[in-house]
Amino acid sequence: MRRTALLICATLLTGLLPLAAAGTAAGSDDPAPVPVDRFEGEVPFASPPAGGIFTWGGDADDPPRLALTERADAPEGAKVLTGTYDISGYGGFTHDFAFAEPAHDWSASKGIRFWWDGRNNGKKVNFELKDGGANGEASELWTTSFTDDFTGWKQIELPFTSFVYRTDYQPVGGIDQILGLTAMWGYGLTFPVGISGQFAMDGVELYGKADQSLRASVTTGSAVYPVKEGGTAKVAVTLGTTGSAPLADPVTVTYETTTGGTASGGADYRPVHGEFTFPAGTASGASRTIQVPTRKDKSAEPAETIPLKLTVTGAKAPAQTPQIVIDAHGLPYLNGKLPVKRRVADLVSRMSLAEKAGQMTQAERGAVVATPGDIASYDLGSLLSGGGSTPTPNTPAAWAKMIDGFQLQARATRFQIPLIYGVDAVHGHNNLVGATIVPHNIGIGAARDPQLAYGAGKVTAAEVRATGVPWDFAPCLCVSRDERWGRTYESFGEDPALVEQMETVIQGLQGRADGTELKRNDKVLATAKHFVGDGGTTYGSSTTGSYTIDQGVTHVTRQQLEAVHLAPYQDAVDRGVGSVMPSYSSLDIAGDGQGPVKMHARADMINGVLKGRMGFDGFVVSDWQAIDQIPGDYASDVRTSVNAGLDMIMVPSAYQDFHTTLMAEVNAGRISAKRIDDAVSRILTQKFKLGLFEKPYADTTGAADIGSAEHRTVARQLAAKSQVLLKNEHGLLPLTTSQKVYVAGSNADDIGNQTGGWTVTWQGSSGNITKGTTILEGMRNAGGRITYSKDASAPTAGHDVGVVVVGETPYAEGRGDVGNGNDLELSDADKAAVDRVCAAMKCAVLVVAGRPQLIGDRLGDIDALVASWLPGTEGDGVADVLYGKRAFTGQLPLTWPKSEAQLPINVGDTTYDPQFPYGWGLTTGTKITQGGEKALRALSAEAGKAQKAHDEKAGRALVTKARLLVQERIGGRITPATAKPFADADHLLLTGRYGAAVEKLRAAYRAA
Repeated sequence: MRRTALLICATLLTGLLPLAAAGTAAGSDDPAPVPVDRFEGEVPFASPPAGGIFTWGGDADDPPRLALTERADAPEGAKVLTGTYDISGYGGFTHDFAFAEPAHDWSASKGIRFWWDGRNNGKKVNFELKDGGANGEASELWTTSFTDDFTGWKQIELPFTSFVYRTDYQPVGGIDQILGLTAMWGYGLTFPVGISGQFAMDGVELYGKADQSLRASVTTGSAVYPVKEGGTAKVAVTLGTTGSAPLADPVTVTYETTTGGTASGGADYRPVHGEFTFPAGTASGASRTIQVPTRKDKSAEPAETIPLKLTVTGAKAPAQTPQIVIDAHGLPYLNGKLPVKRRVADLVSRMSLAEKAGQMTQAERGAVVATPGDIASYDLGSLLSGGGSTPTPNTPAAWAKMIDGFQLQARATRFQIPLIYGVDAVHGHNNLVGATIVPHNIGIGAARDPQLAYGAGKVTAAEVRATGVPWDFAPCLCVSRDERWGRTYESFGEDPALVEQMETVIQGLQGRADGTELKRNDKVLATAKHFVGDGGTTYGSSTTGSYTIDQGVTHVTRQQLEAVHLAPYQDAVDRGVGSVMPSYSSLDIAGDGQGPVKMHARADMINGVLKGRMGFDGFVVSDWQAIDQIPGDYASDVRTSVNAGLDMIMVPSAYQDFHTTLMAEVNAGRISAKRIDDAVSRILTQKFKLGLFEKPYADTTGAADIGSAEHRTVARQLAAKSQVLLKNEHGLLPLTTSQKVYVAGSNADDIGNQTGGWTVTWQGSSGNITKGTTILEGMRNAGGRITYSKDASAPTAGHDVGVVVVGETPYAEGRGDVGNGNDLELSDADKAAVDRVCAAMKCAVLVVAGRPQLIGDRLGDIDALVASWLPGTEGDGVADVLYGKRAFTGQLPLTWPKSEAQLPINVGDTTYDPQFPYGWGLTTGTKITQGGEKALRALSAEAGKAQKAHDEKAGRALVTKARLLVQERIGGRITPATAKPFADADHLLLTGRYGAAVEKLRAAYRAA
């Protein structure tokens, strides 16, 4: 009935259409166009689930501003849709049909068209369809684009055959990945980024008559068919139809092996040609096989390609011409028994400049999904998934299939050099739904357990490699010196000694320092980042968008640079870390005469210090589009960064420009061939160590362990050990299961807030975004008698104790900078919950956040305070310490400030007056040594002996005893006189000076 009504409406409106459009329709066999939007006011500005037009964007400024405007030149009717936009991230508008009404059937039409008032800006505008699913916000997204390269009104026609399935984002993970057109929920437009613009649009309508090629397609099993020399390639050609309906008309496929490949017909293979037909009535899924025999000779050879041309009539042809590839064979670099160094030298000696440039190029998966043949055309060496860039559906099997598909494309290159695929798995395989999410690094720093840090790396590596990914852009070795930084939680802490202690995570990821375990199916290449000094950027120095500190300038003396920021990298190099990523930030070393210089351009630090003095023999990879921030034109950016020591450049969508520019700079003599060979050799060395030449495809034997109980146990232990008990008046914690507990706060029952940024998407998000246990669920699992009221609006009477879980919502990088829409204060709702609960009963407050929160004004009303950090998916671990199953043992990895005005504040500062000092952390499970000053003297003597004997276990135990004794003495009376020696003692402990650490604690004791 609905479709009939639309057609009747179309007939009535035909007389209102512009004459050109009406004439076209009348003069052909096409049916009359079907109006979708006339923009005369019949469609409101309204958000789902109501039908209407609504805007959206990446931040508050990105959504365009829309209006219905009367225009004398309107192509149809009196009004047009007009708008302005100035988009820094992403933004556009959508017309969703009402959720309560049936979806529309567009399957009878050829495509969709509309009038567009061109501005001739040369920019692409993306047009998106919403197909199938439950409603407009739970449908599949299909996209195409048009270019605004004209002036004035023009009717844009977009045939449905031009739309492709979106691979970078799908709201529900995909349905059937077929553009069915029988259940349409609307359309949307995405505006170009980086320009301020205006637009006008009118007369959206369906046009033309659908042809069978919209509903029928011919595909091949893959785009590339590798075959050993002398073998026969078997190319499966399969028919598919929308809804699996039988063919209405016959489909004919003509095939032939053609010239254009590198193999010679007759000498290398037997040419084939022919034709076959899928008759009318053929069922979807029917298949035919084309066989291409190859011929064997005795020569060692690179790979050779044979294009198989398919001409399809009556259906949509394959997007990519299939290629048979005769595998490379007999060449020394393919011999796994030879030393890696010799294999690398042999391969590099055979490569062209174009092939070498390809190895130095890293593209984002979304940029090559539509043109996968570019992997071979540009000899790409690497792909990555940016944060949230995932296959559909987001499952381990889909990851493996996606990466195997990319690797298959690389088999069509001359030397079949495998891709190295990278992801930001910064706290578990965080892009993958259902993966084990361990605490962010700041929590690992609080746990102070190198063996558990190793375990976190081991779990991450196993889950990442099981999906076909051999490379992890982790760990972050930044030394965070200012809590206003949006990346604070990516750091293990503010003390370089603590960061070094936690670098056992590198062995968890990679295995042995010599790289001999990298080829295992549970290890990945690690990346030390961001070299160097990103944690020391000065507040207000950033020039990136609205960032305030991230990507800013680090002002240091040479001594500060060495002692604070460089120290962790020497340890990482000693541990055999395979890759290093420079920082976006600039480095300004006092007295060197250079001023602030972008790290991606600092040859003195990358070539000189990292590769030279430290002896780093892995490869250096740039950050996302980071070379674009180097002053100068693009050629200068490429030249400067490569000459500075960068080996692989992350150019997410600009891989073609980079590849071309790099070769031009080499040919012009501005980058030496020696520098290129060094870069390529470093990259290939790691590929050989990873075993990618022998096993380029995913080994999914470990996929069953992703999110397993065993892996989650490690994450749970880390979550428990990361909890820092800052205050515990009258021994409120641990709780008992007999107590009636009132739980409130925004972060008590939110797995998204609990896991933070870099979880499923780049920025993370609140809500039930992945599998795991919230803190509230953990408390219930522990047997607690719980009343839960998020906003503390439920009655409070009759409870023994309150637990209020507050803190931050997710963010990542500079978007989390204080001053960029963020501060260190609790939200008004969280403050109200704390006030209400703590006024009614004894209360414990848990702060779930990536950095300290300013809570001093309420500290007197709070009986127990816990820094929970971002504990990951295992809320049971938090409950374990709340209910005494495990003791509180965590210590502050950062100084907890009293006010934002104190920042930056760090251990070692001359003036030091924190709320809680670095290293502070009460315990609930250890008997505290008694005896005061006398006991401390004895501990000092024993600690001195342990220091001389280099007995780390004994030294740590002695300092811990002294620390707990001193904490009990200080209690809530933390003053500058107690805080400074207390924090200094923890630094001394981490550097192995146990006797000196106890002496500092004695000073704090005397000052208390």
